[in-house]
Amino acid sequence: MAEFDGIDLLVNNVGGGGGDDVNIGGFLDLDEAHWRKTFDLNLFAAIRVSRLALPSLIERRGAVVNVSSIGAWEPANPGLAYNVAKAALKAFGKGLAAEFGPQGVRVTTVSPGPVRTAIWERPDGLGGKLAAAAGVPQEDFLAQVPAMMGMLTGRMAEPEEVAALITFLLSDVAASITGSDHLIDAGIVRAA
Repeated sequence: MAEFDGIDLLVNNVGGGGGDDVNIGGFLDLDEAHWRKTFDLNLFAAIRVSRLALPSLIERRGAVVNVSSIGAWEPANPGLAYNVAKAALKAFGKGLAAEFGPQGVRVTTVSPGPVRTAIWERPDGLGGKLAAAAGVPQEDFLAQVPAMMGMLTGRMAEPEEVAALITFLLSDVAASITGSDHLIDAGIVRAA
């Protein structure tokens, strides 16, 4: 804020569920520490940053994009704590849009499905752990993910595709878009 004399745009894209904190077990396998850690990273980090940025965003009539997940649409295991935290992030965005929209701040949410990132491609990430649990080589497992999840495009999204959607939502071209959640999931979520 000091370097640019304020903030015009904010992307809350921190999140986790890959690596050591991936738990593919059921609800009873998730202790309270896991829930707290997951919510702190996936929800409270966005709350803290938004609180700091909002005075400048109001002054500059800025925009916020929160990056959630398709797991927010149907929170389930594996990754129940992550999915519930992302559902809360989605609700947080709607609440901010309602409160700060009249002051000129647009807030939207982007909910990606599987994106070809380290979360899916690292052996210790979600993709690696799911492949190991299925007893399938990770490369073979990843090739099956689009069909298993009903991805109509037959492939995972690329990070650049998600970035392009976020860039659009932050731009003046999207000046009338606020309070909404935008899926980029290859058609997995079919509910309106």
